[in-house]
Amino acid sequence: MIEIKLPTKKVKSSTNNPKLMLMYSPPKTGKTTLLSKLDNCLIIDLENGAKYVDALKINVNSLEELQAVGTEIVKAGKPYKYVAIDTLTRLEEMCLPIAKAMYKKSPMGKRFDGDSVLELANGAGYLWLRKAFQLWLGKIKHLADHVILVGHIKDKFIEKKGKEVQAKDIDLTGKLKQITCSDADAIGYLHRGDNNELLLNFQSSDVINCGARPSHLKGKEIIVAEYDEEKNDLKNVAWDKIYVD
Repeated sequence: MIEIKLPTKKVKSSTNNPKLMLMYSPPKTGKTTLLSKLDNCLIIDLENGAKYVDALKINVNSLEELQAVGTEIVKAGKPYKYVAIDTLTRLEEMCLPIAKAMYKKSPMGKRFDGDSVLELANGAGYLWLRKAFQLWLGKIKHLADHVILVGHIKDKFIEKKGKEVQAKDIDLTGKLKQITCSDADAIGYLHRGDNNELLLNFQSSDVINCGARPSHLKGKEIIVAEYDEEKNDLKNVAWDKIYVD
């Protein structure tokens, strides 16, 4: 019989740092460059977008390669404090063949001969895409103490006070976005400020999908770097404002 001892007083938090952080922004904002300034962060580049940046990085073109990279990381004793996946959009695309294979192994999918499960009627294929994506995201989350998921931005339009306004959202499909966001400890929107600074916004609102569980990030907009126009690089990088432990 398992013995359970119930707490009689508040239990202190075990960490202040987000274990899983989702960071998204418009194109060419500086996501990859910012990640390159984070010590001991391996960037797993799924889009070949880090080739112009000096960084701790590895290019991955398939889930087979991603599996091999993950195996080597584990064999090496998980040497990286941070692992960044660049980008979530590409990871979703990579998962489509796995989703199809999973569906074809099911009783209802044995005779399926389409190219993609997204062809299934009534959106039935999105369930299998979510299953495949969550399977691989689960593997990725075990590769380091802290995982950063890099996302593209998707503009959408919502009605606010009787007017249609443009909102910023994460480029993931349907419920997959909701599930991934729920799983994340922090969701930050990266953008450029008026004074050449790079801002990571955790302030949730109707028009920006953001938020954070750690108290030092919740409801904050943090200057994480400044642009050095002469060197075409970032300066005064402040990752210690995000990862404080």
